[in-house]
Amino acid sequence: MKDVYSTGEAAKVCRVSQQTIIRCFDAGKLDGFYVPGSRFRRIPRESLIKFMKGNSIPLTNLDSDKEKVLVVDDEVPIVELLVDVLERDGRFEVKTATTGYDAGLLTQQFRPDVIVLDYMLPDVNADVVCKTIRSNPSLEDTRIILISAHIDESERAKIEKMGVDAFLHKPFQIDELVAKIAELLKL
Repeated sequence: MKDVYSTGEAAKVCRVSQQTIIRCFDAGKLDGFYVPGSRFRRIPRESLIKFMKGNSIPLTNLDSDKEKVLVVDDEVPIVELLVDVLERDGRFEVKTATTGYDAGLLTQQFRPDVIVLDYMLPDVNADVVCKTIRSNPSLEDTRIILISAHIDESERAKIEKMGVDAFLHKPFQIDELVAKIAELLKL
């Protein structure tokens, strides 16, 4: 359990950009101090908790050292396999959704670091989900890995326009997905 957080660490805990934390600190909305002889800001744990409570930010991220992964796919066997592998890895906390609507709700509540997103969902396609996520500034650090058997590498321009960070064509090797998550999160 940390006693003092850097602005980057506080941003990760709060699931906002580091710039947001710096602005709140500079505006006096988040108490802290400067490291003597530098411009580095530090936020004591008590101040961060007070800030999070005052802004309705869940405290669940405060002591979690696991990266958050949201798996969005309507194929139950795939979801179960991915959850099993990611949770056994030990570095990840995993939640799941089977529709684009549920993915939107969980993204707001869970604030995942990475979303593993199937392109074809029962209610909407992944491009709608991506557009919604990319239009929310508080989710700018969320990474999206698109998975699909219906889109191939030749449609790379379409994929890039969606704002995804990586693409895996189904079927793929599970360790390939875990490696891609680790790469995007710099683990």
